Amino acid sequence: MIRNVAGAVLALAGATAAVLSPFRAWYDGRHGRDYALDELFTGISEAKADLWWSLLLPFAFAALLTLVGLVLRSRLLVALAGLVVLGFTVFWMVRVGQYEGSLTVGGDGTGLGDGVANALGGGILLLLGALVMSGRRRKRERREDRREVLREPEEPRAYAPPSGPDPRATPVSDPYGAPAGDPREASSPGPYDPYDPYGSEPTRTFDVPGQGRDRDQGREWGQGPDQGQDPDRDQGPDQSGPGTGPR
Repeated sequence: MIRNVAGAVLALAGATAAVLSPFRAWYDGRHGRDYALDELFTGISEAKADLWWSLLLPFAFAALLTLVGLVLRSRLLVALAGLVVLGFTVFWMVRVGQYEGSLTVGGDGTGLGDGVANALGGGILLLLGALVMSGRRRKRERREDRREVLREPEEPRAYAPPSGPDPRATPVSDPYGAPAGDPREASSPGPYDPYDPYGSEPTRTFDVPGQGRDRDQGREWGQGPDQGQDPDRDQGPDQSGPGTGPR
């Protein structure tokens, strides 16, 4: 887009300079509109030509080609307009050189004038505009772009939730712990649970085999746990007093 705009500006400037050049002096103060178009093929003469049968005609045709090329965004038409302007200008210079014997450039208005410079500059600007323009895009590229624009967006695929209960729906008993019913709650303590080095299982009591049997027998005979035993069996020499032990 930017290249087309820049090329169009250059092309319009070149076409304007080419159309205005016949109204400027071309050689020895003689304007370009005074040169008849057929003199380029038959030879230069001193006769004054008609306006629309002068050098204005090919330059006006080049300006028309430029406008059509810009509307159609055709680089070929714009380049063709530049070639028309340069071609007729160079052809005129060749004919004038043959008629005058040589071409001169003078600062006092003699020789080649600014009209020739305008025509040459306009033709160069037309060629530059054709080079800068990007031109029309190919039909195939335009069709592909239209297909992409008209192509319907793909619908997103439906998400199938996993089977089973939703873990996010499970009520949480502790905001800092695991959800209720989570096996991790029993295996790992929470962040604020007290640490128990001996475990959380209840204390177990184990009976000695001999004491339990004697205790049960004493209960059956109506005696206490220490009754029914020989008082002298477990007493030592210190328990019976002095001199009471066996000798």
